[in-house]
Amino acid sequence: MSKKFKEKIVEAFIKLGEFLSNPDDDFKRLIKDTNNHNAWFNEFEVNRAINANANMLNKEDIEFWLSEINQENENPKKIGLILAGNIPMVGFHDILTVLASGHIALIKLSSQDHLLIPAVLNHLIKIEPQLSYQIKFIERLMDFDAVIATGSNNSSRYFDYYFSKVPHIIRKNRNSIALLTGQESTDNLKQLGEDIFNYYGLGCRNISKLYVPKDYVFNHFFESIEEYSKILNHHKYQNNYDYNKSIYLVNRNDHLDNGFLLVKKDENLTSPLAVVFYEEYENLESVTNQLNARSEEIQVVVTHAQINLKIPQVSFGESQNPKLWDYADGVNTLDFLKSI
Repeated sequence: MSKKFKEKIVEAFIKLGEFLSNPDDDFKRLIKDTNNHNAWFNEFEVNRAINANANMLNKEDIEFWLSEINQENENPKKIGLILAGNIPMVGFHDILTVLASGHIALIKLSSQDHLLIPAVLNHLIKIEPQLSYQIKFIERLMDFDAVIATGSNNSSRYFDYYFSKVPHIIRKNRNSIALLTGQESTDNLKQLGEDIFNYYGLGCRNISKLYVPKDYVFNHFFESIEEYSKILNHHKYQNNYDYNKSIYLVNRNDHLDNGFLLVKKDENLTSPLAVVFYEEYENLESVTNQLNARSEEIQVVVTHAQINLKIPQVSFGESQNPKLWDYADGVNTLDFLKSI
């Protein structure tokens, strides 16, 4: 990457962050319109995603992130990007990484999130017209040199087979967990509510399971997250809550219920929507070993415990606020693209 191109990329990303922090009226109207196409993408949650990306695109972090890119990319490759659509703009970081590396992004949007990303990239092109040559929206992936694909565990098997002959990153289902010690403050647990309920719990960085000390009492936890009860106003969330509650009652499954969240003891990491699983542990050493053994299934761990994990750890309330260098599944996308 030439110095001139790098400077343009840094400047363009900074200006894009500024725009996302203070969008124009057209973009604000688009934000409202997304809810007509995807009921999960209401204005509040879309703005949450926009703000998270705006905060990520600050001058200091952008310069730090791109500090190791010094040579010009004289042979740009076509990078196929198959994006997910579970939460707003979930694949945007992959696009930024491809652009920053000097490659060409062949973008296959999710049908669940087909409005926001094109609008943001159109504004980025207005900031830096040269980037128009690196951005291509496609319906079908053809004529590509490498692939970054995100999907379910089932689709990942198809991706692994179909893209086996080209360099690729294939992302599967991952879950995030919270490790509690029983010493958490009310504020800690309130912030944990953000990690659980942001985007209605649909993201891989949302908490789907709690690890708690043996004989943990959930009263303090439930009291601390009471303000999130308004999540039940969303009809799709309420449908999931009612359905899972009825299943547990009919099957006589032991569970806890605070009126808007179900908590059930279960060894699985993936919980249904409106449900958080939990598992008890004897001591921090044993749970550390357990989590490290399942590191390939876990995206991030929310905790204030001082433990030695192979998995990224974040503070309470921060699971959905990654930095530019907090790569999904722990795979450094920028290094991957530099190596092609």
